[in-house]
Amino acid sequence: MHQVRSLDGTNIAYEKRGHGPPLVMVHGSSLDHARWGSSVVRLAERFTLLMMDRRGRGASGDAPVYSIEREFEDVAAVVDAAGEPVYLLGHSYGAVCAMEASRLTSAIDKLVLYEPPFPVGNPGPLFGPDISGRLDDLLQRGERDALVELFLRDVVGVSEAELQALRRSSTWRVRVQAAHTLPREIRMAETYHFDPSRLAKVRTPTLLLLGTESPRLMHDSTMAAHAALQNSRVELLPGQGHAAMTTAPEMFLAKVLAFLEDEA
Repeated sequence: MHQVRSLDGTNIAYEKRGHGPPLVMVHGSSLDHARWGSSVVRLAERFTLLMMDRRGRGASGDAPVYSIEREFEDVAAVVDAAGEPVYLLGHSYGAVCAMEASRLTSAIDKLVLYEPPFPVGNPGPLFGPDISGRLDDLLQRGERDALVELFLRDVVGVSEAELQALRRSSTWRVRVQAAHTLPREIRMAETYHFDPSRLAKVRTPTLLLLGTESPRLMHDSTMAAHAALQNSRVELLPGQGHAAMTTAPEMFLAKVLAFLEDEA
């Protein structure tokens, strides 16, 4: 693991693996840099991967007060640590951070955003009534397993069978360790103000990935990001939802590699 100091002094860790042009990878909620699963092997054959642990989990530090803006700076710090132009890939909450980081550094050659979730228009609570409060309550009681289950059921929308499979997987321990970050991220996702004008000067070639089976929220926010980014296109993931890197890794890789390796 390597570390870089973010603008507010927080140490942000990242694993470096592979050979080739640098690819910074920003995971979403509830996991750490290992979120990318089997796709890492194929990507590391073509790129030098910088897989970051977002603040508050894994080997990264944290701050007493949380702000999503600090996460934008964290991503920019890892990008700049590469010492040369990079490709940047973000998933879910990490895609929001990657999108906003594109304003803060000029060292991004291409950008891949997989379903960045944020409110569009005036939708009301995104994930049901007082979900962040219910998560907070479980955290205060030390019920971290139950917190992760609530998040996966009510926010991500996994089925009972999928939930039980996740509980048996090697990632469950990581999810439980990162449980304290979920209430703040849900609260921030529901209050984050997406301002398209902030992205008006971003000309980075951008691929937006969207699962055809993903919730309406993901569709609306992905299309809003597409409208705001001047040099972007949307690719659909047929039959997939919010985690194609796990459910259909070959499809996910085909879309990402075709975009990153296209020299046009």
